[in-house]
Amino acid sequence: MKLNYSRTFLVGLAFLSICAFWQMYDNIVPLILTNTFGLNETYSGAIMAADNILAIFLLPIFGAISDGTNTRIGKRMPFILFGTGCAVILMNILPCLDNSYAAAPSEAKLISFVVVLGLLLIAMGIYRSPAVALMPDVTPKPLRSKANAVINLMGAVGGIIYLAVAAVLYPKSKTVGVGHVNYQVLFIVVSAIMFVAVAALYLFVKEPDLVEENRQLELEHPEWNLSEDDGSGNEQLPADVKRSLGFLLLSIALWFIGYNAVTTWFTTYISVVMGEGLGGASTCLLVATAGAIVSYIPIGNIASKIGRRKTIIMGTVMLGALFLMGFLLTTVFNTINVVMYVCFALVGFAWAAINVNSLPMVVEMCKGSDIGKFTGYYYTASMAAQIITPVLAGTLMRVISYKVLFIYAGIFVFLSTLTMTQVRHGDQKVEAKKGLEAYENMDD
Repeated sequence: MKLNYSRTFLVGLAFLSICAFWQMYDNIVPLILTNTFGLNETYSGAIMAADNILAIFLLPIFGAISDGTNTRIGKRMPFILFGTGCAVILMNILPCLDNSYAAAPSEAKLISFVVVLGLLLIAMGIYRSPAVALMPDVTPKPLRSKANAVINLMGAVGGIIYLAVAAVLYPKSKTVGVGHVNYQVLFIVVSAIMFVAVAALYLFVKEPDLVEENRQLELEHPEWNLSEDDGSGNEQLPADVKRSLGFLLLSIALWFIGYNAVTTWFTTYISVVMGEGLGGASTCLLVATAGAIVSYIPIGNIASKIGRRKTIIMGTVMLGALFLMGFLLTTVFNTINVVMYVCFALVGFAWAAINVNSLPMVVEMCKGSDIGKFTGYYYTASMAAQIITPVLAGTLMRVISYKVLFIYAGIFVFLSTLTMTQVRHGDQKVEAKKGLEAYENMDD
């Protein structure tokens, strides 16, 4: 049994569009809130946390709703198409309001910005869980880790496309000392990326046929299920699997508290602490994303030898150490340098080791009928963390010092290492394989 790579790359287009959007959102919206609207770090952090507050409710709900949806084009595709269409329209209204407020400030424009932002976040919440659930829908359980490597690769491509565009359009020379930066072109480019990616997904991925094909295959292999069926149609996880799931979700929350603090505040942090503009910050994040992309193959080789759990633990230890190094590098040096680029490349490696191996460990504890719901569990854990961290990190940066950011992130990532040691399921050592073949399923 082999993974259909071309089909998986096409399925990954939905994740590419999502990652391109969130990379831009995390980078640009904090700058707009602080620079244009003049909000302090606590208020802007609270607004940045709003997407996670909405997501913690919307993602499990729409994941579960899509589980029970049955249309001619599939159960996930209607949510993907509708959510993307609304997001493309709404996101292009934001820079218009930003530019208008900069030209003539008014409370009505600030309120309008927040309202449109809220609607945009709802649109993204509608299709995020269904888009992510599409991969396990059409992929047999033994191949999902391998497929998740491809999906994460596609997400990284989405992020790197955005970062490259931002670095070219907004170098330091065009942002430093400028009273107001117009981000309209950047929003247009990202919305075009999202539209093209999802249009290609719809045209080339026939969801109902692929889901039925995978369902028939899984019926032939009941041994793939860790859950137990009590005859009611509900999932019944064994107690030890349930305990592992709980610790895994806690680990996910902790490492997202640390990582999301950096991704949310880095552009503002680098501006205040080092005097660098959006271009410099985007280049650092671009290097980190590139580091993740080139890391999938070596991470696969490592995971095949030491197991998925140990690979994740290796990633959390490395990521925590790199965040502490980031504190030293950004406080000792006044400009971004080669050592910082190396550090961020390794951050990409560490994050890939964590991220590629975590989602399959969650969804592979359920049967196919509840993939959307278990995907929602994963996002509930990650989004709950991201509700807390923009506000908490922003407040600590304002009250103590901006320099606390990397220390804060490192502490929470190290805590996730401790909880991850308690996860006992979703890990199986296999023989080393070449390339992405190393991402074979490693479940108990």
